[in-house]
Amino acid sequence: MKTFFALFIARTKEFYRDRGSLSWTLMFPILLIVGCAVAFSSDQEELFTIGILGEANQSTPQLQFLKAPYTELVYYQDEEKALQRVKHHQLHLLISTTPSYRYWINPNSSQGEVLELFIKNSNQSWQRQIIEGQQIRYVDWVIPGVLGMNIMFGSLFGVGYSIVRYRKNGVLKRLQATPINALQFLSAQVASRLLIVLTASSSIYTGALFILDLPMLGSYLDLFLVALLGALSMISLGLLVSARTNSEELAGGILNMTTWPMMFLSGVWFSLDNTPVYMQNLAQLLPLTHLVHAAREIMINGATLGELSFDLWAMTAMAAVFMTWASLSFRWYK
Repeated sequence: MKTFFALFIARTKEFYRDRGSLSWTLMFPILLIVGCAVAFSSDQEELFTIGILGEANQSTPQLQFLKAPYTELVYYQDEEKALQRVKHHQLHLLISTTPSYRYWINPNSSQGEVLELFIKNSNQSWQRQIIEGQQIRYVDWVIPGVLGMNIMFGSLFGVGYSIVRYRKNGVLKRLQATPINALQFLSAQVASRLLIVLTASSSIYTGALFILDLPMLGSYLDLFLVALLGALSMISLGLLVSARTNSEELAGGILNMTTWPMMFLSGVWFSLDNTPVYMQNLAQLLPLTHLVHAAREIMINGATLGELSFDLWAMTAMAAVFMTWASLSFRWYK
């Protein structure tokens, strides 16, 4: 542990003595909060979003309104998940044609009231069901994704570049002559980067919480634990990328190739509800998917850690696999 703490302190000092990196780490949260406040200041929505349970034959006269150009259709197999979307105004209407014609509406949704007029003009006896809930703005929904993305970039690039630079400059070769093993060195890198990433993310969340008036229905401690596991899994992935890489250019290419799929497949900017099933299954292999989903469920739906056990175990397993693999494949020199 003495060796571990010496490495941890040295890496942390190296970070805050680098004025460029420190200034960017302090300024980025402020710029991100201001950008979100400006970009999401309007609550206007352009489309009606209709959820469909199971399959529905749109050619039937009763469902002709589904073909209107101003509607977006999202198909669901999980009724509870779809009802959550109606509850938070993410769906303006939810319909089911089996075993009978039914629809769910939130009485506080003005878009839902407009769509209900089409239902009433369809000459079909529909069963009307009410589900009430607080409206979730897009900014409320997207901020967990933005926080997760910030953790991803800070974790992957913060660790990946530094270790590759150490190897390229011969620092690792010198450290190999000391009584330091790979696990001690990598663990200290993880701990130092965890401190930096979680501090930056906490400042972003605190600022967004007050400026954007974000909802928080769950536990702050649970949210912190989710952020900790998510950062740990992605820092470990960054270590794996840099375990043998000798060139900063190559490391940058691999890290970009790693981050771009996670940005688009992890539900950061848009919901994956309307994507193909194989794409949703592929997203489960990415640590950012579980981090964003767990954080979003805690903030918006008040989920507990027990309800998020799959996401927690997935991030824990990924962190363990990546860290073990990185330790076994780590090389001190080219």
